[in-house]
Amino acid sequence: MTHALETPKRTSPWLYVLLVVVWFALDFALKQWSLASLVGGELRPFIAGVISLTLTFNPGAAWGLFSGSSLPLAVFRIVVGVAMLAYLFRARPKPVVSVALSLICAGALGNGIDSFVDGKVTDMLYSHQLSAVTNVLSRTSFPIFNLADVWVVSGVILIFLASFGRRGSAARAEKSVQP
Repeated sequence: MTHALETPKRTSPWLYVLLVVVWFALDFALKQWSLASLVGGELRPFIAGVISLTLTFNPGAAWGLFSGSSLPLAVFRIVVGVAMLAYLFRARPKPVVSVALSLICAGALGNGIDSFVDGKVTDMLYSHQLSAVTNVLSRTSFPIFNLADVWVVSGVILIFLASFGRRGSAARAEKSVQP
């Protein structure tokens, strides 16, 4: 039994490095497959009415922001990815935060290396539902994205959700101490 004041044992950061490698490899493999198998402008159903595959390239960031700034964005993404790896080793955050940071790290490295090598990021995932929403709101389709983007967004959402859990548990702990 662990005493309340003791720091719980943290999982080895090497597990999270392994997750980064696996997620990075999945993103890389899908990008390579897309380059070899898809034709730009062609929409190939993957899960009918949900996700389709198409080939496009983005020389900037989401929604075409910073278009033409691929090298500075690539360097920034790679630095963020490496910094997160270093943080995982130094700080050894809780497992949920470590998984979230691993996702963000894999996404940053995946898109960073892609744009560093090719001058652009390879995108291939088209969401019919997200495009339906953005078409209603702004008369534009949702941007085509890749797995690295999915990893970054998933990591951010996980951190967001974990922050609510922390606040809730801190409030419960505070109430239990009050007379």
